[in-house]
This record gives sequence, C-alpha cells and structure tokens, in this order.
Amino acid sequence: MKLLVRNLSRDTTKAALSALFSECGSVQSCNIVIDKASGLSKGFAFVEMPKVGEAKIAINKLNNASLDGAKLRVKKAEVKLAEPGNNDD
Repeated sequence: MKLLVRNLSRDTTKAALSALFSECGSVQSCNIVIDKASGLSKGFAFVEMPKVGEAKIAINKLNNASLDGAKLRVKKAEVKLAEPGNNDD
C-alpha cells in the first residue's frame, strides 16, 4: 500500500522516515519529494509498505506523530490517472 506522508520537516531524511515506518512493518520504498529548482524537500513523501495490514497500523500509529519537530499527517495515497496530453516526464 502506498502512503502519503505530509507536513514533513525540511530536515527529515529518507533514512529517518524509513526507520520510523519500519517500526510498523516492512518498508518497500520511501521517497521524499524534492523541489527541482531549490533541491529542498517539498515537505511530503511517499512510503510503500507491501503488507496492507502493516500499512494500516502505520497510518493509525504515525498520523499526528512528531518527527524532527513536525506533526506528520499520514494517509493512503490516492492513485491519480494521467491526463491525456499531459506528459511532464
């Protein structure tokens, strides 16, 4: 299950975020979204956890938890379909 983690501190590292979610189960991937222009975190990330039950535990346990001085908001990521003619890749 892919989770959206919002309200990240700009100082949070991928390793720290992955370690936090690993407390709830196995983490398949962890990606902090970086602003291309500034090279700084945009304040949100995606964490993928292969087991749905563990992901749900992570949502319940880590939503409103503090990390690096910021109160995290964690929820299931919504899948967005690509719009026709919008190829920003």
